[in-house]
Amino acid sequence: MNRTGKLLSAVAGAALMCCAASPAQAQDATDELLLRLKEKGILTSDEYDALVARKSTQAAAPVATGQPTVNAAVAQGEATQQAAAERLDDKKMVRMTDSGVGLMVGDVALKFSGSVNGFYVHDSGDRAIPANTVAGGLATVGDNSSSIRNGLLPGFLKVEVSTNQGGWDVGAHFGLYPGINSNLGNAGANGGGSPAALQTSGIDARQTYLTFGRANFGEVKIGRDIGLFGSDAILNDITLLAVGTASGNAAPSNTSLGRIGLGYIYTDFQPQITYSSPKFGGLQVSGGIFQPLTTVGFSEVNDSPGFQAKVTYDMVPVDGGFGMHAWLSGLVQKHDATATLPEYTGKALDLGAKLSYANASLTGYYYTGSGVGTIGLFLLSTDALGRKRDSDGYYVQGTLGFGKFTAGASYGQSNLDRADGEAISNLVRRNSSYVGQLRYGLTSWVTLIGEYTHTMSKSHNGNDADSDALAAGAILFF
Repeated sequence: MNRTGKLLSAVAGAALMCCAASPAQAQDATDELLLRLKEKGILTSDEYDALVARKSTQAAAPVATGQPTVNAAVAQGEATQQAAAERLDDKKMVRMTDSGVGLMVGDVALKFSGSVNGFYVHDSGDRAIPANTVAGGLATVGDNSSSIRNGLLPGFLKVEVSTNQGGWDVGAHFGLYPGINSNLGNAGANGGGSPAALQTSGIDARQTYLTFGRANFGEVKIGRDIGLFGSDAILNDITLLAVGTASGNAAPSNTSLGRIGLGYIYTDFQPQITYSSPKFGGLQVSGGIFQPLTTVGFSEVNDSPGFQAKVTYDMVPVDGGFGMHAWLSGLVQKHDATATLPEYTGKALDLGAKLSYANASLTGYYYTGSGVGTIGLFLLSTDALGRKRDSDGYYVQGTLGFGKFTAGASYGQSNLDRADGEAISNLVRRNSSYVGQLRYGLTSWVTLIGEYTHTMSKSHNGNDADSDALAAGAILFF
């Protein structure tokens, strides 16, 4: 029973207890209480009239004398008030949600979740000389720099409105991702930084999607959200909570690289229509059609969508025992020809697993692709003549918790091959990094983080560059 129903039953019950002393007094008390409930807005006019009419009907009915009559009246009164409580239109009531930050407005749940982070980052790289030049390299080359910046995550505020209508769970979801760093006005919310006076930060509206589903059907998602291919790679990466590779640290944007391009290709947030099945003993299948992405540097018009799919399996740990999250995902997208780019099809496959036991976890991940490029989808995916490049990569990661502390370490690399017949150049051959991280849970919301990242880039012609980044800061989730 909701709070209003409990209040109504309690007040009515108190009035009915007067029946034993004086039925007339109880009648007057009940009339006054119902009027008070109407005046306070707890009862609508229609509900008030219905209860008064019901009470009048009961009062007009012939009754016998004696204690059984009093008990029957009390029971009847309690039943009447219970029915009134159930009749109260729950859509007019506001109450807290069972979990999260939000509230229930009738049968509609309004929930808010979010995150804010900031780090001091010092980044030092190799000198800017020809031998250190790697096209597509992610190690810093040039002057040392310091910044106060966001990590791999900008801040975010997610708003979700959900309810059940006609047996369907439906929802609207909005995700806004503001950062703390100033950016160039024409470079987008996560474009190049502009650490000068009189600048502002941007807001990246990454998520706008609707969902509908039911327990035995699964769920359909339509809108803009994180992709299927590569999503579990970044969501299980420890640098998601921190900074990782601090590319562009001298003029930071609202995101760092983390391990993007240093173990996996960025999944991205993409327009999509996807379906996810119900879970069958921990197994779930998802698939859908996606906005076809253009090859970076070209502007083809593609006449068919991209396709992505993912299979996940979860074993939930019991009492701190063994747990597992495993996944397999893939994508296929055809790119139509342009005046300078021949037709080609990009394909990729990845798999990974995160094993946990007590306060320890171990994660392994691998991907391989042809014509998908590196760092981002379809970035450096072909040479200048449109010939496809193959790529692959992996990362391994471990964490160990002790009390409020969690220590983590990882290594990963992304490799890009030359296309068949492509000349040797300073094109990136491999980006890789080592990460060491220490976290301290200050509160249930706030985590303090210190991190060290060593990044290495190598080209096909032998050029290489190394850089080191130290980061210290905090991230808050609610």
